[in-house]
Amino acid sequence: MKARALAVLGTGSDVGKSVIAAGLCRLIVRAGMRVAPFKAQNMSNNSCVTRDSKEIGRAQALQAQACRLDPHTDMNPILLKPESDRRAQIVIQGTVWGKSDARDYWTHTAELVERVKDSYERLAEDFEVIVIEGAGSAAEMNLRDRDVANWAMVEHADARVVLVADIDRGGVFAQIIGTLDLIAVEERARVIGVIVNKFRGDRTLFDDGVRFLQSRTGLPVLGVVPMLHDLAIDQEDSVAVDRAHQMPFDSTHINIAVVLLHRMSNFTDFKHVAMEQDVRLRYVERPQDLTGADVVIIPGSKNTLEDLCALRQAGFQEVLHRHADSGGELIGICGGFQMLGRRFSDPEAVESGGAVDGFGLLDVSTVMMPVKTTSLVEAQSLHILEGVNSPIQGYYIHMGVTHRGKDGPCFQVFRSQNLSDPTDGPLTESLDGAVNDTGLVWGTYIHGVFDQPDFRRAWLNRIRRRKGWEALDLDASESVSRRLEGELDRWADHVAKHLDLQPLFRWVGYGL
Repeated sequence: MKARALAVLGTGSDVGKSVIAAGLCRLIVRAGMRVAPFKAQNMSNNSCVTRDSKEIGRAQALQAQACRLDPHTDMNPILLKPESDRRAQIVIQGTVWGKSDARDYWTHTAELVERVKDSYERLAEDFEVIVIEGAGSAAEMNLRDRDVANWAMVEHADARVVLVADIDRGGVFAQIIGTLDLIAVEERARVIGVIVNKFRGDRTLFDDGVRFLQSRTGLPVLGVVPMLHDLAIDQEDSVAVDRAHQMPFDSTHINIAVVLLHRMSNFTDFKHVAMEQDVRLRYVERPQDLTGADVVIIPGSKNTLEDLCALRQAGFQEVLHRHADSGGELIGICGGFQMLGRRFSDPEAVESGGAVDGFGLLDVSTVMMPVKTTSLVEAQSLHILEGVNSPIQGYYIHMGVTHRGKDGPCFQVFRSQNLSDPTDGPLTESLDGAVNDTGLVWGTYIHGVFDQPDFRRAWLNRIRRRKGWEALDLDASESVSRRLEGELDRWADHVAKHLDLQPLFRWVGYGL
């Protein structure tokens, strides 16, 4: 029997579609049904690697986790990774298909729709329920003839729809009523109800609003979901960054500054670190905001050359050198690692083309290559050895080959193209990253390097000793990992408390 589909569409971007869908996925799987997530087309520079070394959006990886599944490329068949305001890399079913500007991209709609349908049909044959996440607004009127992710997918899957609106940004009545008025009559008939998300304050003060919405639209308001301020699951870039943007440094914590790049990718590299009890982590946009930082991290970038030039123009080079010369720790991850080197070149215009000197803080040079490296990795630290016995588990998503000079590597990597099937090929050993002779300037291609508590606590304790503080027990970091593992259930409980789930459960066939 083919799966029933429930679509989570929004009145706009960043209204909370991803996390509402994740919460529903966890509630459905807890009810004993086989459920999988699906988003036809995602636009994000935050992605993850699947077991077969393919790439999908981070939101669908979170939703797969909510379904207690490994992420799979069919869950997000099209991923657009912006390289500039007008150009994006296009990843189709986990593999780089090419890059395109917005106008040319839409000429391929027919071909893309077929790839999307193929992915959906495979999932629909294997699961009882598919939770579809839409993209942007459900009423993008200028794009209706090229719609891939919203109503075209809803119709193909014969889905029923919940419409999510964000009351925190204001104008929630116009959001909901305007969206419902703009969509077609037959589309409106698929809408089961409305969710008002991100509510703050006394819920009873919105009772009149609920009555107005139900009277005006003829649809039930399934619930008003309060803002959960300390929710620690992967969300959209702006949410996580805004939360830590203004975090003040102080003398009683390890102060970590993450440089906010225009094309920053994989901000989730820092979610575990930010939750440590002895850490203050903030994102910085100006060189002067690095004052007081014990550690500066340059994250990944989807356009390394342009972001490097922008940082130099903003005055970061001198400040970064001064930070390193004064004994501060400086880390580069992926594109940030490339920036710390002597030279970065893009002769084939894989990103923006050209060549530029790096910050010259590591003896490495990078040449961009058109083939993307995507794989899960396990690694052992070579530069931070204090009590680190467990391997680091992370992933590669990068384009480029980096050559080390005199600086040594950071990690010994044991890598397979398919970690779920060790017989897929022999494991190979390799060396990753680079570290200077002080041990305090280092870079790596490994995303998720801070996710495991053993390495994270050993690294943080090394900083504590430099500050003259006692080391903390490993349990301090293990408690962070335990909390993150339980966040999806906490979020699902929160959603269940504030929504009327019966119309949704009836549609997906629960109890039948």
